[in-house]
Amino acid sequence: MTSVHVALGTRGYDILIEAGALGRAGELLAPIARGRPMPIVTDENLRPQMDALVASLAAAGIAAETIVVPPGEGSKSWETLAFVTERLLDLGLERSDHVLALGGGVIGDLVGFAASILKRGCKFVQVPTSLLAQVDSSVGGKTAINVAMGKNLVGAFHQPSFVLIDPLVLETLPPRQLRAGYAEVVKYGLIDDAGFFAWCEANGAALLAGDIEAREVAIAHSVAAKARIVAEDERETSGRRALLNLGHTFGHALEAETGFSERLLHGEAVAAGMALAFAFSAAEGICDPAEAARVAAHLKAVGLPHDLSTAGIDAPGQRLVEHMRHDKKMEGGTLPFLLARGIGATYLDRTVSLEKVAAFLDRQLVPA
Repeated sequence: MTSVHVALGTRGYDILIEAGALGRAGELLAPIARGRPMPIVTDENLRPQMDALVASLAAAGIAAETIVVPPGEGSKSWETLAFVTERLLDLGLERSDHVLALGGGVIGDLVGFAASILKRGCKFVQVPTSLLAQVDSSVGGKTAINVAMGKNLVGAFHQPSFVLIDPLVLETLPPRQLRAGYAEVVKYGLIDDAGFFAWCEANGAALLAGDIEAREVAIAHSVAAKARIVAEDERETSGRRALLNLGHTFGHALEAETGFSERLLHGEAVAAGMALAFAFSAAEGICDPAEAARVAAHLKAVGLPHDLSTAGIDAPGQRLVEHMRHDKKMEGGTLPFLLARGIGATYLDRTVSLEKVAAFLDRQLVPA
């Protein structure tokens, strides 16, 4: 068992990482349930995990009604948000009660946002079932839904009360989803921990192949890194937390180009986005081209997109930049970019010309 604390004063919370934790959920969550029901929101692909969670809660005397939504990014919508909040109200949820978010990043974002607005702020617990959610999105309190103009443009900061991570649930995750989540693991090495990136190069293949020890190390290291950054800059006011967005500005534009569809998963877009951020940094003379090549080589080695072509994108640079103009981080007509001086040396640059970015992306479309 590994426990990591997110130090946010009275709103601080613990992240528990333990193989088999889903089977002990009732025992572990009883202290915060305090005899009250704990409704579960999940998606249709997670019925076995839902049944195991319901059984564990029942064994601890905790009632758990279930709310099931369709899988995929399509559920991060106004319609599904309305459905979930109305069902929770029908169940008599009180402000001090906890909703359980059982699923990947989509469920966590959706349920967290529903909890943030229900009765002006109810409590919730993250029970992440994807690698991406376990190492990133379940921690830090960012919640949101997607709208026609872009991804995560409507949301709130709302911290969970507890995060329960069971690495064993990853055994049923499709390989593509597992690889997509692994992109967020690599991110922690690239932003400020070159040693961890080297660990990824040495152990990433084993992690993806099912090595439980490698998975536990990666999850624990990732959530500890994120917990530290969130505690320093919860709402991205100092720029420190913005480092966690490495690859996301490029990546969200790629997702928008594919209509936020299954053509390109979020983690896949982040992987390509990180490679593009390093390639752009190299093109601007900020980063050694050998460092950018090393990043792309590792992503390629584990089967992740590492450029526009492998992400399935053939759109001109200007069209991708137009997607970026809708980014929620746009301020005063400028968009901050995460660039890199090298592996483990990412920084925030608020002076990047979008015209330069468009020209760079156009060059990326031309076969070498």
